[in-house]
Amino acid sequence: MEEPILSRFTPHAIWLCGLLLAGCASTLPTPTTSVAPAPVVADVPAVPAPVPATPIPPPARVFILPDEPLQPITATQAASLAVAQLATPSDLWERIRRGFAMPDLDTALVHDRESWYSSRPDYIFRMTERSRKYLFHIVEELEMRNMPTELALLPFVESAFNPQAVSSAKAAGMWQFMPATGKSFELKQNAFRDDRRDVLASTRAALDYLQKLHGMFGDWHLALAAYNWGEGSVGRAIAKNQRKGLGTTYTDLTMPMETRFYVPKLQAIKNIVAAPDKFASTLPAIGNHPYFQTVDIKRDIDVVLAAKLAEVSLEDFRALNPSANRPVILAAGTPQILLPWDNATVFQNNLNSYGGGRLASWTVWIAPTTMRSAEAAKRVGMSEADLRSVNKIPARVAIRAGSSLMVPRGERMQHDVTEHVAENGQLSLVADASPRRAVIKAAKNDSVASVAKRYHLAASDVAEWNKVATTASFKTGQPVVVFLPTKAKSVAKNRPGTRVAKAGRGAKTSKNGKNKTVRVAKQ
Repeated sequence: MEEPILSRFTPHAIWLCGLLLAGCASTLPTPTTSVAPAPVVADVPAVPAPVPATPIPPPARVFILPDEPLQPITATQAASLAVAQLATPSDLWERIRRGFAMPDLDTALVHDRESWYSSRPDYIFRMTERSRKYLFHIVEELEMRNMPTELALLPFVESAFNPQAVSSAKAAGMWQFMPATGKSFELKQNAFRDDRRDVLASTRAALDYLQKLHGMFGDWHLALAAYNWGEGSVGRAIAKNQRKGLGTTYTDLTMPMETRFYVPKLQAIKNIVAAPDKFASTLPAIGNHPYFQTVDIKRDIDVVLAAKLAEVSLEDFRALNPSANRPVILAAGTPQILLPWDNATVFQNNLNSYGGGRLASWTVWIAPTTMRSAEAAKRVGMSEADLRSVNKIPARVAIRAGSSLMVPRGERMQHDVTEHVAENGQLSLVADASPRRAVIKAAKNDSVASVAKRYHLAASDVAEWNKVATTASFKTGQPVVVFLPTKAKSVAKNRPGTRVAKAGRGAKTSKNGKNKTVRVAKQ
C-alpha cells in the first residue's frame, strides 16, 4: 500500500512550526558603530547629524488552524494534484502506476478480460517481458506531453508489444497503423523501410493521433474507441445517440464487438499492473532507466554486420530496429539505429577499428524496363529464387520499369545508395504478361492469315507455331496452336513499399469514405 505523504505531520506540529518561522522573521535592531566627532571650524556653524530612521517591523504572520484534522493522501492522489513525489521510483511499473490519470471503467467486460488475462500468466509474462525494450521510452514521451501513463500499456492490446505484428487488415507495428493512416502521420513506407514498425517514429505518431482524438472528443475512452474504430464512426455513433436523447459516453454507444472489448482490455491490463498479486500475475522487473540509445550511421551497413559490431544477437537488433525490412540499412534513409544502452559504445569502438573492408554487400538496382523476375535476376547476377526472396516478390508477377530492387553490391562499387533512392524507392508489380499457349479449332475456310488477323498476331508466328507455310489453309475443326498475350493486370496484393500499377480500392473504408484506422491484433 502506498505510504501517505502527510501521515507524519499533525496539526499541532504544523502550528508550532508556524510560530517558530514567525519568530525568525522578526527584524533585529541595527547595530551602531562609534565614530569620533570631526573638528568644528569656528566660522562655520556645525551641521546637525541626521537622525537614523526607525525600523518598521514586518506585519505579524497569522496562522489559522483548520477546523478538521488534515487527512493523508496517497501517492496516486498526490500525482493527480501535481504534488512532487519524495523519491523517484526505481521500478518502471511503479512510475507507470503513479501516472495513472484516466477514469476507471468497471463493467462486466472488464471483469471478463481480467479473467482471460489472469488465467494465462505465461502469456502475461512473455508480453510484459517483451515490452521492457520500449516501455521506458513510451513513458518518457507520455510524461513530456502530460498524457496518462495508462496509454503506455496500449501496445499490449494492439500487438502484444510485437513491432513486427501485422493484422489481417494490413495494420503494422506495435501501435498497429494502417498504411493510409501511417502516411497521414508522416510514417514513411517504401521498398526499404516501414516506419509503422519504427520504435521512435511510430510512438511519436501514435501519441500525436491519440492527442488529436482526445481533443476531438474530450474523453480518453472515446479517443481510444476512435483509435480502434475511426473518428468518423465514433462521431456518427455519438450523433445517433444525441438524436435519440441517449447518453454519449463510451459505454452508451453501440459499437462493433471489437471496439466494445477494446477499452475493457486496456482497463484489465491496467488493473493487473496496478495489483499483480491480486490477479496471481508476475511482472518482470523493469528498471526505471533507458533501455536503448540512438547511434548515428554514416555509411550503408549490412544488418548482420551491424548486430555483430554491436555484439548483440540478430534477434535483439531487429527488435530495436524493426523498420529495416531488408538485409542492409541505407544511411541516407535511416541515419540512426537503436542499440542497447551499454552496446552503443561497443558498436562505435568496433566500427572504428573494423578492418573487414566494405560495410555493405547490398545496393539498389533500378529496373530499366518491365520484366519478369527471372530476367531481372539474370541481369544482376542472382538466382531468381534469391531475388524474389530478398525483395519479397510473389510468383507469377512482373517487375515494372522504375522499381527499386535490392541486389548484391559489386566489389568495386564505392558509392552508397543516394538519398533520393533511399527515401523514395518503390517496388511496383504487375501480373506476368508472358504469352500463354492456347489451342483453337479452325473455322471453315480458315487460313494462317485469317487466324493471325483474328487474334492480332503475325502470320509468320502462327505459321511457325503450327509448322506450316504462311500461305497454308486449315481444315474445318483442325487444332491450331497460338500464343496469346496476357493482359497486364495490376497485382491486387499491395504491401508497404509496393506500388500497384492500377490501384483499385485501398484500405477498408468506413461509411464516410475515410480509411479505417487500425485493427486489433489477435490475442
